[in-house]
Amino acid sequence: MNVNIQTVHFDADSKLLAYVEKKIAKLQQFHDRITNVDVYLKLDNVVHNIKDKVAEISVHLPKCDIFVKHSSKSFEESFDEALDAVILQIKRKKEMLAA
Repeated sequence: MNVNIQTVHFDADSKLLAYVEKKIAKLQQFHDRITNVDVYLKLDNVVHNIKDKVAEISVHLPKCDIFVKHSSKSFEESFDEALDAVILQIKRKKEMLAA
């Protein structure tokens, strides 16, 4: 499983990157055929004073791609919400394949 983390409009510190990598590694237990995971961390509304933190996760499975986007006031919260949604979709996909 290849993991690609990109930051847009800011430079992430090593703590945030380690947090994301640790959480993404857990995806392997939900589906064993994940080929690639792309994580995008973005600052939204940069023009205004309000800066929402956006996390986008794209998971590539054979014959299927899962994409989730979530925003909140912290990257950790955005990422956790998006990861929960990805896990739910992976479980659903696996159940559909098993049925």
